Amino acid sequence: MEEQENALTEAQQEEALLEQTRIRMDKLKGYKTAGQDPYARVRYAFDNDSKSITEQFEALEARPVRIAGRILSRRVMGKASFAHLLDAKGRIQIYVKIDNIGEAAYEAFLNLDIGDIVGVEGTVMRTRRGEISVSARAVELLAKSLYPLPEKWHGLKDNDLRYRQRYVDLIANPEVKESFILRSRIIKAVRDYLDGRGFIEVETPILNTVAGGASARPFVTHHNTLDLDMYMRIAPELYLKRLIVGGFDRVYEIGRMFRNEGMDIKHNPEFTMMELYQAYADYHDMMDITEQIFLAALEAAGVGRTVTYQGTEIDFTPPWPRLTMLEAVKKYTGADFDGLSREDAAKRAKALGVELQKGKDTWGDILYTVFDTLVEDKLIRPTFILDYPVEVSPLAKRSNEDPRMTYRFEFFVYAREMGNAYSELNDPIDQKQRFESQARLRAGGDAEAQMTDDDFVTALSYGMPPTGGLGIGIDRLVMLLLDAASIRDVLLFPTMKPKK
Repeated sequence: MEEQENALTEAQQEEALLEQTRIRMDKLKGYKTAGQDPYARVRYAFDNDSKSITEQFEALEARPVRIAGRILSRRVMGKASFAHLLDAKGRIQIYVKIDNIGEAAYEAFLNLDIGDIVGVEGTVMRTRRGEISVSARAVELLAKSLYPLPEKWHGLKDNDLRYRQRYVDLIANPEVKESFILRSRIIKAVRDYLDGRGFIEVETPILNTVAGGASARPFVTHHNTLDLDMYMRIAPELYLKRLIVGGFDRVYEIGRMFRNEGMDIKHNPEFTMMELYQAYADYHDMMDITEQIFLAALEAAGVGRTVTYQGTEIDFTPPWPRLTMLEAVKKYTGADFDGLSREDAAKRAKALGVELQKGKDTWGDILYTVFDTLVEDKLIRPTFILDYPVEVSPLAKRSNEDPRMTYRFEFFVYAREMGNAYSELNDPIDQKQRFESQARLRAGGDAEAQMTDDDFVTALSYGMPPTGGLGIGIDRLVMLLLDAASIRDVLLFPTMKPKK
């Protein structure tokens, strides 16, 4: 019975929405019949906004101004009315009085709807209640809103609808706009930090003939002129390292990546990544840069070095703990995998309750699987995990101290991988052999194994200096600093399943 009542209520709401839309459409026809097309205006020159008027009230009081924005609310009081406008900087009240604008103009104002976009000429004033306002001398309709906005007291709370109709979400929930302004500031802070250290921002191809630089399933498209399948990039790494070969000592890119993988609160098929490469540096240098990037982002977000994310306090004060993968596994599981044979490592993993994937059962694969299964969720405070097995690090330099491992780290915050870095593999022969190993995995059905990039091997054969590289997921960084539970909350237009 309750479900029927809810369904009926939804049906009634839908009918009310349709009726309001029909009324607005009729108004639009009336405007056009009268030769007053509400979409005819090509520009409107305003000279102030809600923020400037509020902050400079004393200088602007009683002076003429021109503002523009969307009507959010209206209160009619006979021959005078109040309305609130939303512009790019916030909200401001306008006072519209029949004696000031004339009877015809006042009737036209009363015919406007919530959501309509208007231009207002008037003078700055303060009402008896003390609210800074603009007393209108003229109100002009600049664009007609055909759909009603969510009711003020309900807002737009349905998350699915918020993500699908972000344009309405931004109107109904002003704090959302502030979040994306803050996101922009955080990204700018990252750029400023890197620019200040002599890094050059570059752009690399988004369409690739080889999907390289990461272990991920790519999106496939087709180039008609070349009659060639191409891939949306999964990482810019191999192109950026080609630039190191070519003589750029410090390069970075911030841009969209595309991975044809699952969707959840941490993953979206397209996302923003920052990758940088520095010649004559190693992964220890990359750890220092990582900490400094986070400090710059924290400052841009206007927070201290300790933030609260989803109720958990996280301290970002450097230096962050640094553990090798072997040390981390031993610390959190009590099991020591160092010195074990592949067979003994498999037995120890089984004793820990870890299920191994078929075809991924080398000693290095086993160690990584144990770490991924049992350790990652323990890493709440920012932590660097160093020295990954060669099998899961096809682009990282092999360790001189332990050839089973590489000079690679990932760093984790709140049990999430936030970034990845290497002392880059610059031995072309070793790189070719790693690609061949990955090719065997792909042939065996591993769709995420890396493709062979022969041209990249050629580039390395010309000589690449010792190089450190770092990649950081920008969306996850912003999630942390904005206390956002889902990646969709920090993407203006997240990928959504089409509505049926």
